[in-house]
Amino acid sequence: MMKFLLNTVAILLTSMCLPGVSIKGFGTALLVALLLGAVNTVLRPIIFILTLPINISTLGLFSFVIMGAMVLLVAKIVPGFHIDSFIWTIPFALIVSLLNWTFSKIRKAGA
Repeated sequence: MMKFLLNTVAILLTSMCLPGVSIKGFGTALLVALLLGAVNTVLRPIIFILTLPINISTLGLFSFVIMGAMVLLVAKIVPGFHIDSFIWTIPFALIVSLLNWTFSKIRKAGA
């Protein structure tokens, strides 16, 4: 539960930092965190396997496009979560991932 709440905070902080991303409130951020987690758990591995040849030929850089597509999918589903263009999805996904990694390290250091 704590990881889920920290993910929500990471999403809120990232939306405050990036001008091309907007979230209406904490409830919307909770829904984004829930759906983004579900999409990354279920859909991302399937898409990653299907695009493996492209990913190998681009030395893994295509995974950024996959991450952005997952964020864009969630933005299309969740009302109150808006991303101006696909260009903003990649920094959004990267910053949220970095914040979650940082929160994880801080939690482990405190435990």
